[in-house]
Amino acid sequence: MKRRDFLKRASITGAAAAATAAVASSFPTPAIAQGKRELKMVTTWPKNFPGLGTGAQRLADSITKMTDGDLTVKLYAAGELVPPFESFDAVSSGTADMYHAADYYWQGKSNAYNFYCAVPYGFTATEIDAWVNHGGGQELWDELGAGFNIKHLPAGNTGVQMGGWFNKEINSLEDFKGLKIRMPGLGGEVLRRIGATAVTLPGGEIFPALQSGAIDATEWVGPWNDLAFGFHKVTKYYYWPGFHEPGSMLGCGINKDVWESFTPSQQAIVRGAALAENNYSLSEFNARNNDALKTLVNDHGVQLRQFSNEIMTAIGTASGEVVGETADEGGITKKVYDSYIEFRGGSVSWSKLSDQGYWNARSLPFKYGR
Repeated sequence: MKRRDFLKRASITGAAAAATAAVASSFPTPAIAQGKRELKMVTTWPKNFPGLGTGAQRLADSITKMTDGDLTVKLYAAGELVPPFESFDAVSSGTADMYHAADYYWQGKSNAYNFYCAVPYGFTATEIDAWVNHGGGQELWDELGAGFNIKHLPAGNTGVQMGGWFNKEINSLEDFKGLKIRMPGLGGEVLRRIGATAVTLPGGEIFPALQSGAIDATEWVGPWNDLAFGFHKVTKYYYWPGFHEPGSMLGCGINKDVWESFTPSQQAIVRGAALAENNYSLSEFNARNNDALKTLVNDHGVQLRQFSNEIMTAIGTASGEVVGETADEGGITKKVYDSYIEFRGGSVSWSKLSDQGYWNARSLPFKYGR
């Protein structure tokens, strides 16, 4: 190539490059760089508490990773940004962007919120998922949340919970009279009906209250979480089955303005991450509870006790009354109640043939394995 031609081409290339740079500089920074956001998630759980606090953190991390950091979720444990029971108001007002909690904590806002966590003798984990995803539950949850500027999603489940820890044996209904017990939600009202004094405390306050004698008994979740809190250090009577939380769904609440500011793909990612955590957490609780129960009984001398059929029947009767009375609130609560009760009827019929039928058959005395 002649030197003159080379210089000419170099000049053209340089001019083109300069023009390209000039055009590029006239446009704003690409949206992928501009659109990065940090979201504040508050929780009702102690920091890094097994299953609950760690599940909330896992959800926050999943959203961050799945959006390549476009949505970076920073988690604040109970009390770090707001007190645990103020998480709902913080998200509703925009002080925080998201929460991870048990929605029955918000029954003071509407009794309908009980149905999106657990009600006495209500849905199991698989049944509440079926109702929310395929029985109209999510649509009603959206309608409920819209009144508080919140978008709701299922984001965890602890499975069937235990009956609780007691400082004495519970052999009859009379033993509940005057008993001070920590139990939130409609389960607490059921115990009040049979003579107990039920109080609501956030997780971090339960052990000190039990230790000081401010309460005589408590329920929390199940062996894995109860072992972590150390309830066995204060009382040794551990009762089953639980009636109050047969499949406690945990919720992710998102400020509605924030939710609607997400792109469709971001909404799909957040919804998918929440549903994945809903499934993952249930499997984690089911995997951990049995080993934890063995530790409580074998290493710490915990006395495992079963509530009598007489007690469970009386509690069932009171439960039916308490749950039924929520419909008196009218409005969206009545709509949620009607949907829940109708779906529960079908679930009970099917479960008798499917899950319950199989569990009964599996309990028959035959050898299994080598």
